[in-house]
Amino acid sequence: MAMVARKRPAAVLATTTKGPATSRKKSRTSADQYEKLACLGEGGFGVVQKARHRATGKIVATKHLSSEGADEAVLRREARFLETCNGNPYVTGFEGLVRNHASGNLCLVMEYVAAPTLHTFMWDRRDSPPLPESKVRAIMWKLLTGAKLMHDRHVVHRDIKPENILISEDCKLVKICDLGLSMSMSESPPYKHVGTVPYIAPEILLRKPDYDALVDTWSLGCVMAEMLTGETLFEEDVDDDDQGEVDDSDPVVPLCGIFRVLGLPDDRTWPEFKSLPLTAEVLPLLPKEQKRSRLRDIFPEQKLSQQGFQVLQGLLTCNPEQRLTAAKALKLPWFADPRPSAAPAKVEALPLPRKKTPRFVVPLAVLKAQRV
Repeated sequence: MAMVARKRPAAVLATTTKGPATSRKKSRTSADQYEKLACLGEGGFGVVQKARHRATGKIVATKHLSSEGADEAVLRREARFLETCNGNPYVTGFEGLVRNHASGNLCLVMEYVAAPTLHTFMWDRRDSPPLPESKVRAIMWKLLTGAKLMHDRHVVHRDIKPENILISEDCKLVKICDLGLSMSMSESPPYKHVGTVPYIAPEILLRKPDYDALVDTWSLGCVMAEMLTGETLFEEDVDDDDQGEVDDSDPVVPLCGIFRVLGLPDDRTWPEFKSLPLTAEVLPLLPKEQKRSRLRDIFPEQKLSQQGFQVLQGLLTCNPEQRLTAAKALKLPWFADPRPSAAPAKVEALPLPRKKTPRFVVPLAVLKAQRV
């Protein structure tokens, strides 16, 4: 089955805590010193453009708030996390925050990466066979290394998905981008319940208040599965007319998709499962008949080696206490030999697509009220 084009809005499923202090780093450079060259993408919060610094000629990417009255804290927050991740070769670089003197609008300046998103990359090759395991392994090594370095600096991305990964046509350049929903592990719970269906970890869907960086490794497992098959592993069942949109306020749909593949957790596989805030509400609606994991059925040894499956299964473990961290995943035999290059190659690839998946904010509805 060919991969279907779809919208991938990131959803803020609840608002339960304030964000961290925003970046206080100021730049003396004005946004007027950047010449707009092209629009790279547009989302619910901002517009990303390709620009040139008039004095130096340096090509950068700039992000502006797209709606009037939008809170500048959104850009300042993203700037803080990009700055924290500076030097990570697998995360887009931070250049600074500048202000347009004429309009007074704030602008986030970032590294320009001349590469499409992984979503566009896979869509363009939708009529070709899925990526071979060796290429998926090389990409995953870079993604997991980028995530490890990010987590080492106490940053959790919370919205890793193909649309937020930039990749060159030869797969040598791989970078995680768009840290707009990131958080710091130094913050105190409860945390916001955010992400993009169907890459959201089950503990977030069940409103675990004190989740951690393991929500990112779950998302990376979803990305790995998608690269191997060309299809989204936990895709929702929607009509073609819906263009992939689902009710992101209802966690039952994505949870059903997860448990139909991995089996419904029990006291042995996930002791905390029944004590999570939404479990009692959604449990009667979940597929109880599915107890056994079907993951190996979907990824037989002809498609994924035993060592590769060890990584995939470890990332896609419902119980976060048993899920692989990025650091532990990188130590598994699948990555031992041959090891991909530690530094990304400098390549010139295709520009980003003009449109990027929008984000929107929705409340997490109370299921009892929905089903009365």
